Amino acid sequence: MSGRLLDLPPLDLVRSFVAVGRCMSITLAAEELCVTQSAVSRQVRALEEFLGCPLFVRGHRSIAFTEEGQRFFRTADIGLEQLGDAVAALRPARGEHAVALTTTIGVMSLWILPRIGAFQAAHPDVELRLVTATRLVDLEREPIDLAIRYHADAEPPPSAVRLFGEELVPAAHPSLRIEELEERDQLGKQVLLEFDDPSHPELSWSRWLSARGLGPVKKLGPGRVLRFNQYDQVVHAALAGHGVALGRLALIEPLLRDGRLARATRSPPVPVAYGYWLLARTRPISRHAGVVRAWILAEAHQTRTRALGARKSGSEGATSKAEYQASKLRTVRVR
Repeated sequence: MSGRLLDLPPLDLVRSFVAVGRCMSITLAAEELCVTQSAVSRQVRALEEFLGCPLFVRGHRSIAFTEEGQRFFRTADIGLEQLGDAVAALRPARGEHAVALTTTIGVMSLWILPRIGAFQAAHPDVELRLVTATRLVDLEREPIDLAIRYHADAEPPPSAVRLFGEELVPAAHPSLRIEELEERDQLGKQVLLEFDDPSHPELSWSRWLSARGLGPVKKLGPGRVLRFNQYDQVVHAALAGHGVALGRLALIEPLLRDGRLARATRSPPVPVAYGYWLLARTRPISRHAGVVRAWILAEAHQTRTRALGARKSGSEGATSKAEYQASKLRTVRVR
């Protein structure tokens, strides 16, 4: 064995140091490595003794790199990343086949899961790991291959592919028989199912109602709004007949098509300047991850096509209403 290899520190010490450096927290590093905080601290100090210099400046509930620590981290982080890729490439088939896809709970429940059976039938050799998260998962730091994210069209994520856009249309269970929610006599009788997410006011009922001169939700009075913190809960409540959802067309179009939900307006869907974007990690993805990516793109194409059909259907409904109103006016004038 060469002297150079003998001069290297033990891998466990470097791994603990990199784990702390990635999250700048001994507590989080210990959770990631499934060891105690004291064990991580001991390993980092052992590495500092091995190298003969401090790697971190430790403060009260804080930690920061020294100049030497920052320099060593840049090299060690890349080295462990490359080592991890090499290990993954040599592992048995199970590791190779497991393709990790992450997205929000709503997209997973309403768009991915209804399609997953057909994918499994077409690709029985591909193993999927579906991960829902309310936080932004770091594809470069975590074992995730692909992500579907909801993002403003004006500032798309780097290297992302746009799957489809966002359009809103009120929808409810057919038994409620709501033809046009904008009419005040119908609006006053209904419960609005609200997606309670302050970070996305464009998805709120207040924004939709105010654009039609109907005022914010608070004007409807007590008991007229039922709020949920997950969008799939909004849709499930609508399916159960509990009120009217502000439907996101790409996610609910199958439910409209098979009659489980019905439009609660004759107006066409309203576009929103947001879209659904597909990202892959920057490192080369596996062949099976490529299969999943191609499947998502194909399903997104179908979603865009069907949303276009639903949009045209809404426009025809609005035209029919205008023709009906004009006919009533002509009848009144004849009389």
